Amino acid sequence: MQRLGLTGGIGSGKSTVAAMLVECGAVLVDTDAIARALTLPSGAAMEPISAAFGNAVIAPDGSLDRARMRSMVFENPHQKAKLEAILHPMIGAECDLQAAAAVGSLVVFDVPLLVESGRWRQEVDRVLVVDATADVQVARVMARSNWTEEMTLSVLALQASRSTRLKAGDAVIFNVGKSFDQLAEEVRALVNRWAGPPTR
Repeated sequence: MQRLGLTGGIGSGKSTVAAMLVECGAVLVDTDAIARALTLPSGAAMEPISAAFGNAVIAPDGSLDRARMRSMVFENPHQKAKLEAILHPMIGAECDLQAAAAVGSLVVFDVPLLVESGRWRQEVDRVLVVDATADVQVARVMARSNWTEEMTLSVLALQASRSTRLKAGDAVIFNVGKSFDQLAEEVRALVNRWAGPPTR
């Protein structure tokens, strides 16, 4: 089974490409979805998060108040590191479980911060980067959320630079100015090209 790392900046269209890879027969391991599950009411991460940060970051239903935590993390790198120390080992363990249970020839690890993590490159055979220009990323995020331009740009600033991410990829899909069908065809062609055993 090949292990493909999928990454891309916020608003790049990475989730769309992930869904297309699944249509091609890949098994998807979504680290964002795992993180959300861990921070739902009674999620495995909630007790240590509450102990580390207090009840101020806990929503009334017992889940993580993501907006409050996001604000806290943006303002304080130490708090960010503290949160990551709780979540990342749990996410990694669940990724291993899901990958071990996967059936087929390709498992895709959807990791938004693959480049930033420093460890994921050694965990996968290849890396696929979904790329878009910064202005397109900002426009997409603002169109699908209630984020302001300032909030969106602050998230972009925390992520790896576009040039750093592009250098990390074994292949890049530039997701600007393409129709859905054109994008899907590019994904299918890439999967077909990579159908053989990976070479390192």
